[in-house]
Amino acid sequence: MAMYLLLDVFIAFALDFFIGYPRWMPHPVKFIKWLGKKIENMMRSIINASSAKKVKALGEDVVRNTRRSYRNERAVGAAFILIMIGIVIIIVAGVLKLSMFVNPILFHVINTYLIYSSFASRAVATEGYKVFDALKERDIFKARNMLAAAVGRKTENLDEKEIIKGSVESTAENTSDRVIAPIFYAFLASFFGLGATIVYVYKTINTLDQVVGYKNEMYKNFGWATAKLDDIVNYIPARLTGLLIVLGALITRKEYKSSYSIMMRDRKKHVSPNSGYPEAAVAGALGIRLGAEALYFGDIVEKPTIGDDVNELDIKAISQTITLMYAASIIAMLLMGSLGLLIIALAEYVF
Repeated sequence: MAMYLLLDVFIAFALDFFIGYPRWMPHPVKFIKWLGKKIENMMRSIINASSAKKVKALGEDVVRNTRRSYRNERAVGAAFILIMIGIVIIIVAGVLKLSMFVNPILFHVINTYLIYSSFASRAVATEGYKVFDALKERDIFKARNMLAAAVGRKTENLDEKEIIKGSVESTAENTSDRVIAPIFYAFLASFFGLGATIVYVYKTINTLDQVVGYKNEMYKNFGWATAKLDDIVNYIPARLTGLLIVLGALITRKEYKSSYSIMMRDRKKHVSPNSGYPEAAVAGALGIRLGAEALYFGDIVEKPTIGDDVNELDIKAISQTITLMYAASIIAMLLMGSLGLLIIALAEYVF
């Protein structure tokens, strides 16, 4: 059984690598976002009801206790992400269980589809190349829009260098969150017959972190639990991604020694406990500097610099980062696949 589940992962990866996910097909992540918004609205009504107290002063008013409101927001936010995970587990595991009851082949088809839809190497590459092509055409306005669509924040005041930097940073971070992490969880969970289910638990956490994990006034408390959980589930994949990018740099003839040394030097400079690993590995491999001043939701934010200014930052950095992403994903598949086959062989030998 485990052998066939590993095969599902390889087929899913091949489908994503060669054709990507068709834009015309409904994507499960869109359902997660839609459901998340519905449940968030319901939860916020609970927050408003529980954090208010009535007083009488020239009539009946509602007064918020700020400290209690913050506590309530965090508690309800924690309940929010747990409810979402529970719903996703029930749906995915239920569909897989039912399909296995109908026919084992149907089970593997659905399992493969769900894992395939969780992989995003092609989508990450497409997002980067859209920015690359726009800059190649010298269309700064279009490049800003392409980057804004990829990163989900304002980019209207960015110049060419900042756009390139933003695209490289986004691709490096997505290499961990959207490429290597799903591969890691797909392989790990397949040994327990839970490949697609665990992958979509991860996708739920990571997707909702992008929705409610912002540190603004609206979400800094409600999204606190989701953001912390996202940091936890990405702890191993982020560090693994950094090492895989170093190996990718070796294979693609980039500065792999610098990739490793810069990663070890600058990995903790990032505001995120995880994103510094892939970003620093990419910066070292390409000999570029990331971070510094950036526009975030309309505000200028000072970010620590990652990497050294060895090479000039030009549009080639975007395509080179995409190449490193692909190299890291292929290496991950080969290493984890080989390890999986070895474990299966040893299990059969022992038992």
